[in-house]
Amino acid sequence: MDHFSGYIFDLDGTIYLGPEAIEGAVETVRYLQGLNKRLLFLTNKTIDSRENYLKKLGKLGIPVELDNILNPALVTIHYLHKHHPGAKVYVIGEPILKQELLDNGITFASAPEETDVVVVSWDRDFHYKHLDFAYQSIKRGAAVIATHPDRTCPMPGGDIPDCGGMIGAIEGTTGMKITTVMGKPSVLTALTALDILGVKAEECLMTGDRLETDIRMGNQAGMSTALVLTGVSTPEDLKDSDVKPTYILDSVHDIYRSRTVKEANEAGS
Repeated sequence: MDHFSGYIFDLDGTIYLGPEAIEGAVETVRYLQGLNKRLLFLTNKTIDSRENYLKKLGKLGIPVELDNILNPALVTIHYLHKHHPGAKVYVIGEPILKQELLDNGITFASAPEETDVVVVSWDRDFHYKHLDFAYQSIKRGAAVIATHPDRTCPMPGGDIPDCGGMIGAIEGTTGMKITTVMGKPSVLTALTALDILGVKAEECLMTGDRLETDIRMGNQAGMSTALVLTGVSTPEDLKDSDVKPTYILDSVHDIYRSRTVKEANEAGS
C-alpha cells in the first residue's frame, strides 16, 4: 500500500486516541515520510488549533509542518472570504475557533439584525442563547453553514457529542436542513486537501475511522480509501452501510505491515 503518491490521514481514532498514538501509527508515518510521500493530516475537530495539532504530533514523534494539517476552521475561513466577503458572522463554537476566524479577518455580528452568516460548530458550552441568536438571524435571512457534520467524537473513555448536536438543534428550530458543510465528507475539504498535496485523486489514499465522513469523502472524490477499525466505525457498521472502503485495516499500521509482507513474498519468490 505504499504505491500512492499522496496520503491523507484522519487524526482522532486513526493516528491517535486521546493523548496516545495508536500502536504502529508513528512507525507507519515515518516509513512513508522516508519514501518522500506527500502527507496530509485531516481533522474535523474545531476545539483545537492547527498549531496545537502540530505540537501534539511532534510530541508523539511525528514531525510535520503546519501546511501538513488541515481542519474545518481553515476551510471555513477560505469559504467565507470567497463566498461572503465582508460578511458579519455569528459563530456557535469554541473560543479557539472564534479566535482563528478573528485572526483571519472575519468580522463578528453583535445582533441577529446585522448577521449575514451563522457558522455552526462544536461548542461544549452550547446553550439556549446561542440557539435563539442563530434562530433569529436565520429567520431574518442569514445564511448558515456548519464546520463539520460529526455526531460524536471518539475519546479514550467513549464517544462524546460533537457538532451534529448543534446542527440538530438549529435544524429542529428553523425547520431547514444545513446543506453547506465545510468538513469531511464535504467536497470542499477534499478539493482543498488534494490542492495542498498537489496530487490527483486517483494517486491518493484517504485513511480514516469513519465510514460516513472519511470514507464517503474519499470515495466521492475518486480516491482509494482505507477504513481503520481503531475508532468509530465497526465491521457491523460495514454490513449496513452503502459506503464501502477500498481497504479494511485493523489499524493504520497495516500500511507499513503490507510492506513487510511484500518483502517477504519477494524474498520467497
